[in-house]
Amino acid sequence: MNVLAITCHPDDMEIHAAGTLLKCKKRGDNVTVCHVANGNMGHVVIPPEELGPMRIAEAKKSGDLAGFKTVTLNVGDLLVDSTDKKQHDDLVAVIREAKPDFIITHSPDDYMSDHVEVSKLVFKASFSASVPHYEPQLGEAVAVTPVFYMDNSDYISCEPYEYVDITDEIDMKLDMLACHESQLVWLRDHDGIDVLETTRTYARMRGAQCGVQYAEGYRRLFASQRATTKRLLP
Repeated sequence: MNVLAITCHPDDMEIHAAGTLLKCKKRGDNVTVCHVANGNMGHVVIPPEELGPMRIAEAKKSGDLAGFKTVTLNVGDLLVDSTDKKQHDDLVAVIREAKPDFIITHSPDDYMSDHVEVSKLVFKASFSASVPHYEPQLGEAVAVTPVFYMDNSDYISCEPYEYVDITDEIDMKLDMLACHESQLVWLRDHDGIDVLETTRTYARMRGAQCGVQYAEGYRRLFASQRATTKRLLP
């Protein structure tokens, strides 16, 4: 199968879905990760013009570690806009190239506008990508794609419908997250937040809910043409 994860910032995928994507890769799936925003506002000291390229490079390092294809729309932080035609069409092109059997993305009720706008962009672009006469220069139309929503930030208001056992993938998931040094070092040294330990703790919590050591949780987009009789998550 082809799997496409569309997240907002570099490191969102690692925190919420890397274990699942690693399992997809192990079963032979092609995995593409697209981050819409470049994370250029994610530091108090490093200026945006320096941080954006740094975070894109960190995301590629993480993706290369796992054998994922990594792409970016390179939108500035706080500028993600589901009504922007260029952002929409750029994402349509990514979806048509990846030809996903399913998409993993943010929930529409996450904590910040960039995450919510990415969720809206995925909803809109994944349908537009299925319309043959919509901007055919962006690639061949694909089927309307099932969508899974990752856990929200800090796991608020996002009780999962489905779980993925990532016990065997937890160490690699954290190794991938550790590639995002610009975020982890700053948050640890200046805010006292250990992102690696927090991520492990949340994965342990989801695991406790479904009877394994570590897990990631998801909700489905329940809508016409998005359903399937097959289990898609690994």
